[in-house]
Amino acid sequence: MHQIIKENILIAGIAGASLGTEIFKSLSDTSKYNIFGADISPYAYGLYQNGFKKTFSPREDKYIEDILNFAKNENIKIIIPGGEIPLKLLSNKKTLFENEGIKLAINNLKVIDLCTDKIKTFNKLKELNIPIPKTELYLNKNQLDHISYPSIIKPSKNSGGSINVYLAENKSEALYICESMKKNNQSILIQEYLNSEKGEFTIGVLSDAHGKIIQSIIMKKVFPSKLSYILKNKKHLISSGYSQGEFINSKELNIQAEHIAQSIQSTGPLNIQARIKNNILYPFEINPRFSATTYLRTLAGFNEIDIYLQYLFTNKLPNNINIKTGFCLRSLTEQFIPKDQL
Repeated sequence: MHQIIKENILIAGIAGASLGTEIFKSLSDTSKYNIFGADISPYAYGLYQNGFKKTFSPREDKYIEDILNFAKNENIKIIIPGGEIPLKLLSNKKTLFENEGIKLAINNLKVIDLCTDKIKTFNKLKELNIPIPKTELYLNKNQLDHISYPSIIKPSKNSGGSINVYLAENKSEALYICESMKKNNQSILIQEYLNSEKGEFTIGVLSDAHGKIIQSIIMKKVFPSKLSYILKNKKHLISSGYSQGEFINSKELNIQAEHIAQSIQSTGPLNIQARIKNNILYPFEINPRFSATTYLRTLAGFNEIDIYLQYLFTNKLPNNINIKTGFCLRSLTEQFIPKDQL
């Protein structure tokens, strides 16, 4: 009997309830990989999670150096960023890793640069004639006289997972939020609030190196618990980064999402958050990486992590991907760590 040779994979960023730990679950669902993990925080949940071959904490000021040395010493073949910050740090040094024979499971650098700056993203989508909510960069308080309310206010950068996303019901609230964020030297985006009556969707679109669509998958979000929303009242809803919901078939939405991915020339993982306006998909957030719903997608029959890694290893894709319809719900999980093990 032939022994199965497992490939060594490193997840960079494995804090609890994060993208990294969801990637770990999807990789663990197969028997193809030795899974390694890294996180700068000694309190990262994944550092103590059973199932990793080995984990470590790189130094923040020597992050790339430590990740590269670890990858070389452990014969890591592919690194998967487990969050937006590791994505940006690693993608900037893509050539350095590739010169050592280490691949990064990421989108192309142009798409990463575009989609990690929201004002760039929406300016580009507008240029491409893709329907979007009204979006503008906050420069001064005079702008607040002509925008419609309620409005969404969020950072133009580092707002993945609905971090620091606010709803302003009127000008005075908008001014307070914008000026408070401005004091923290944040680049601020003001965006039209899209009604959630017809649903909110998280859509993954996976593309190959030539921009050809491998598969897209749609989850219509449900909001049964506080885990999945930041704000919820009779009129308004702001979802959190912890999505759960129903995987659905909708050729119309698949086509619209895939059109967005191809229009911006995506060549890897892409995640689109959107609502419906005038029966058209309106994206309000696009992230150039795998989504924290990736393990839910695995449960629904689409292990995008495994499919993309196998594509990077072999340049081959599966003949059939059978996505199941139905609900995926989630909760928190906990573990106790003795103090001397931190």
